[in-house]
Amino acid sequence: MKHADILVVEDNPDDLELTLHALARQDWVGHTAVARDGEEALDFLFGRGAFGGQAFDAPRLILLDLKLPKVDGIEVLRQLKEDRRTKSIPIVIFSSSGEERDLARSYQYGANSYIQKPVDFEEFRKTIGALGAYWMVTNHAPPDVLTSTGSA
Repeated sequence: MKHADILVVEDNPDDLELTLHALARQDWVGHTAVARDGEEALDFLFGRGAFGGQAFDAPRLILLDLKLPKVDGIEVLRQLKEDRRTKSIPIVIFSSSGEERDLARSYQYGANSYIQKPVDFEEFRKTIGALGAYWMVTNHAPPDVLTSTGSA
């Protein structure tokens, strides 16, 4: 598997298409990987299942939906923030849910940001552009050694 700068974890084909379309229009986007459920995201990140034997190579950003099949987004978030190899990866919850409970639980388990997906296409595109520009360009990511070895 090729290195991913951004991992998009999204099961809704329409939202995934919009997200990838919006990301493709940004000049700061390198390679984007996609996981269509929580189990696939965890397998990709931890080198399990279909990704077995893959060397650990943390993405710079994870866009994570909450309502996912197999393993929901909260559980994915919990596991990623508990593991020394992945805890410092910025995780942005990008969900259609505006429920206070989802917002609270996301931050409780270590989300770096929570964004409710806009319904309007143009707003959706702008939101992806703004969040990506912040996390990929403006924000200073932790040194690779922190995410690759877990040293902190």
